[in-house]
Amino acid sequence: MSYAVSGTARPGAHPRLRWWIEILLLLVVYAAYSAGRLLVRGDIPGAVHHGLAILRIEQHLRIDPEHLLNRVFTRTAVLGVPADFVYASLHYVVTPAVLLWLYRRRPGHYRRARTWLMLSTMIGLIGFTLVPTAPPRLLGSTTGFVDTMARYSSYGWWGGQASAPRGLGSITNQYAAMPSLHVGWALWCGVMLWRHARTPLVRWLGAAYPVVITLVVIGTANHYLLDAVAGVTVMAVGALLTDPLRTAVWRVPRRSGEPPATRPGPRDDTIVSGGCETSPGERFPGQRTRTGSSSAGAKRGAGRGARRGAKTDAGGTAAAAR
Repeated sequence: MSYAVSGTARPGAHPRLRWWIEILLLLVVYAAYSAGRLLVRGDIPGAVHHGLAILRIEQHLRIDPEHLLNRVFTRTAVLGVPADFVYASLHYVVTPAVLLWLYRRRPGHYRRARTWLMLSTMIGLIGFTLVPTAPPRLLGSTTGFVDTMARYSSYGWWGGQASAPRGLGSITNQYAAMPSLHVGWALWCGVMLWRHARTPLVRWLGAAYPVVITLVVIGTANHYLLDAVAGVTVMAVGALLTDPLRTAVWRVPRRSGEPPATRPGPRDDTIVSGGCETSPGERFPGQRTRTGSSSAGAKRGAGRGARRGAKTDAGGTAAAAR
């Protein structure tokens, strides 16, 4: 998260974004995801146990809409098929699209948004690794859940293994239900579109997006309600830690003995007029020249007046002497 800037950059200015650094950060996140997938691959009984425990907690609290929504999505293909398309595609399309849009069109907000997303994702990956959880569709037929993506797989490119295309299920972690990053990422997209989009339609679509994703992930038996709650919690924790993390990174010198080039946060420059920026208390060069010229002119005028007065006094004194 260290970015190179020119030596003439103003304090508080944002360094230029480097696309290759952004790609590198994404690769780091994917490597962490892959490592977590390998760690939990052999703990399927534990993942199923955790899933059943979550289901029991929800039933005890009477907040278990999973069976109802799953029946609706399973019995009605006109809902189930679009829901499967949404689950298998939008998670991997909308989030990168919003991230790229911020990078290109809202660069002043990009770094904070990207840090929030990546930090929350890393927190979620820790949850996947420490608490592997089987989704409802993998708990077994005795629980009454139907895998809608397996039932309607002939309509799309996905198979019976999560949302991956057929034959690529091994690259996914099917026991990563808790927390739901589908819901977490959708919430991030919704917040970004609501805050930074300019048209009301896009903003309201952003607000509706996490709600739709939550219904889809529960109805397709890929997540529990508490998974969705955990996804929102992870994003909230990530949001709270984003600014402290960016400040801590800013304080670390990029090279030994060299102060960091920029500091995250609001800019301290005083904008005087359109496109012109000065430090507080500084005048435009033209203003200083005019002020200096006026002062010099006043001094020259005072000097000429003093010399005339001296000549007048000398003449009067000579006349009185005569």
